[in-house]
Amino acid sequence: MTDTATPPQTTDAPAFPSDRTCPYQLPEGYAKLRDAPGPLHRVTLYDGRQVWVVTKHEAARKLLADPRLSSNRADANFPATSPRIQVIRESRQAFIGMDPPEHGTKRRMTISEFTVKRIKGMRAEIEQIVHGFLDEMLAAGPTADLVSQFALPVPSMVICQLLGVPYADHDFFQDASKRLVQAPDAESAAGARDELARYMDGLITQFQAEPGPGLVGSLVANQLANGEIDREELSSTAMLLLIAGHETTASMTSLSVITLLEHPDQYAALRADRSLIPDAVEELLRYLAIADIAGGRVAKADIEIEGQLIRSGDAVIVSNSIANRDGSVYEDPDTLDVRRSARHHLSFGFGVHQCLGQNLARLELEVILNALFDRVPTLRLAVPVEQLALRPGTTIQGVNELPVTW
Repeated sequence: MTDTATPPQTTDAPAFPSDRTCPYQLPEGYAKLRDAPGPLHRVTLYDGRQVWVVTKHEAARKLLADPRLSSNRADANFPATSPRIQVIRESRQAFIGMDPPEHGTKRRMTISEFTVKRIKGMRAEIEQIVHGFLDEMLAAGPTADLVSQFALPVPSMVICQLLGVPYADHDFFQDASKRLVQAPDAESAAGARDELARYMDGLITQFQAEPGPGLVGSLVANQLANGEIDREELSSTAMLLLIAGHETTASMTSLSVITLLEHPDQYAALRADRSLIPDAVEELLRYLAIADIAGGRVAKADIEIEGQLIRSGDAVIVSNSIANRDGSVYEDPDTLDVRRSARHHLSFGFGVHQCLGQNLARLELEVILNALFDRVPTLRLAVPVEQLALRPGTTIQGVNELPVTW
């Protein structure tokens, strides 16, 4: 084995993650990491700890599929990219924070609601939801905030119906989810987490007394009643699916609109040829890579990758935004090309932890783009893109407000 690994501490490890200055382009520091030789580089987290970041596409796929890398967020060596992640790491883990075989056992409890067949069957329902919120937005505008009036409520209602969570409670859980995923400190994150946990516990109690709908109702009536999952773990799983199910698609919707409006040739091509939309969704997922800090792992054994050594106990972060811009895989990677075949992107991860909701996210984005092209053909930003306030690099990428007009 060739041991060319960087020592545990270096003087030139840049800060990670970094904030974007453009909604759809890499931070300057990320571009430098991507263009530097080798698939691994040392970076410095908020607390001064140095960890590996993976920047090459092939290496990222290999490592995400390597069982010697653990997803156990309770591990003391797991990379916390912000105080918020530290709080989540110390919480009871859903299946996303487990390793095989436990991971597979728990994930299979939820997978029936996310199969390709099940998701395809939701198209008409999603179309109705999308057009319903567009009706309201168009009646109230112009101008509108695309986030609060459309991009956020659409996936929120969709995931509520799938899970069996009452949409009447959306103001509460959207606010609490936002405070959790964007928490500036551990205290704020813990407070939001506890509010959501109490809400989910109450919903479980309600469904125990009277059978409820959706995936949560099914888990309560079956796996919880049979002792296959305990109450706290069910609550954590429901929270994970609820938050991920609306926060990520809402962010992808808003950033996709910004990106297409800022690339008028690509926008025009999609409007002229709707058959391009499925590939365009994949390209937007590659290009925007909104969940850039989701690939945290801990090495449980020494791993050699392209002549570099990850030692047992080392923390590793697979940066999907950087790996998705690997020029050896994607020609001219910093250019948006809606005709590109980008299906091997890493925005949903790879391996056993690949995103459970990826088929739902794809369908929602396809329906949303088609509906916007049909219903709001003159859609445009109401402020210059430079004036949009971007979320920090420590959370899901996106904007909290998006003023548009038509």
